[in-house]
Amino acid sequence: MKLNEIKLTNPYLKLNEECYDKVEPTPLHKPYLIHVNKDVAKILEIDEDALESEDFLSLLNGTYKPKGFEPFAMCYAGHQFGQFVPRLGDGRAINIGTIQKYHMQLKGAGITKYSRHGDGRAVLRSSIREYLMSEAMHGLKIPTTLCLGLIGSEHDVRRESIEKASIVCRVSTSWVRFGTFEYYASQGMFKELKALADYVIEENFPHLKGKNDVYTMLFNEVMVITSRLMAQWMSVGFNHGVMNTDNMSIAGLTIDYGPFAFLDDFRHEQVCNHTDVEGRYSYTNQPAVAKWNLQMLMKALSPIADMEKMEKILIIYDKIYTRYLHYYMCKKLGLEGTVEGDPELIDDMYDMLESLHVDYTLFMRTLSHYEHGGDRAKLLATGMYPESMNTWLDRYDKRIQYIDNTERKKQMLENNPKYVLKNYMLQEAIDAAEQGDFSMVSSLFDIAQHPFDEHPEFERFAGATPTAFKNKKLSCSS
Repeated sequence: MKLNEIKLTNPYLKLNEECYDKVEPTPLHKPYLIHVNKDVAKILEIDEDALESEDFLSLLNGTYKPKGFEPFAMCYAGHQFGQFVPRLGDGRAINIGTIQKYHMQLKGAGITKYSRHGDGRAVLRSSIREYLMSEAMHGLKIPTTLCLGLIGSEHDVRRESIEKASIVCRVSTSWVRFGTFEYYASQGMFKELKALADYVIEENFPHLKGKNDVYTMLFNEVMVITSRLMAQWMSVGFNHGVMNTDNMSIAGLTIDYGPFAFLDDFRHEQVCNHTDVEGRYSYTNQPAVAKWNLQMLMKALSPIADMEKMEKILIIYDKIYTRYLHYYMCKKLGLEGTVEGDPELIDDMYDMLESLHVDYTLFMRTLSHYEHGGDRAKLLATGMYPESMNTWLDRYDKRIQYIDNTERKKQMLENNPKYVLKNYMLQEAIDAAEQGDFSMVSSLFDIAQHPFDEHPEFERFAGATPTAFKNKKLSCSS
């Protein structure tokens, strides 16, 4: 499909106008294309030869207007660090329309009604981080929003210093958040709340249409996919950093990449957001925070759904989450399903890794090459002291003694990435980009798409994080 053949739709605009604000993007000065995601373009059925055109650059800058172009920002509420804020919204993101049920959004496209005291812009560093990280999560088979393209500019914006503005074109099957429901519920707009639920069902849960007690069933669906997402985050050592209810996707997607981090040395209490002084959104708290957020969603849905039934649904969240976590961890450990003693084996592995200051990704990938009863030297080299690791490996050897080595290693290599995009890697790409060199953005994008491959030219990124860069905290503007 050529750009002049695009026909955008805007199904969200059929909802009450209280839930959005029609606003035109404000273009950047002297924009230029940094990178384009050809796979996402293919999903949207945009011809590859159109991606290098001036019109494509203008599309990402908000000045090329396909048929059906009717831009808007979305309104929502949210609990931020546990405190309810009744009116938030897209302060720097503008939706430009929908193709093939994928909603396109320009992040950094200027001021909206919900910008409050912000300038509606995104800086180059934060745009690079989101662009690469969304692709990295997709490469790890974790539900996420995607990005179509990334542009830079000569447009100055002030943060701690003067930086250059950028726009990332985000793509998602849903931008509805838990906080979107909270907004209507807090305003007493129950008719509109029901219409929003119907919209979400049509968009993301069409199998529920026509069912009895459909809004309670919607809550059940969201509970299950949220518990699964948390298990996936935990299994790869991902820390989101800002799990406010306005950053929680109703469709079970990872959204709003800010001060995120993959674990360096394994630490249960790792906090990646320097604003989070109490550790509310630490790595280990994520499953419990998701449950708390589901409680807030449950309250928001209570005017249209059965509260007693939803409470019973939420009770089983912990069990569902634990089952998903053990499923993913058994895949990573090369086990054929969970048997008695496996949960303890997994928990004790975490404690061992933390006590020895072991890099989580490196250990799991190294373990993927381990032969039953074989040489442990490479594994032992990942930690500080051998004794407790040897003790755990003795238990692991006993667990895998009847599992075929070849099949086990194949399974593990398919589930333990050699590379995750740690913050020091992203910072290297950002530093180069700020000097006009975008080659590292392209290289990390390729790694993000293929995290289980070897990439011998980037072997230095497969080791433990250099000590100088470990466990750094970032800001929400990162």
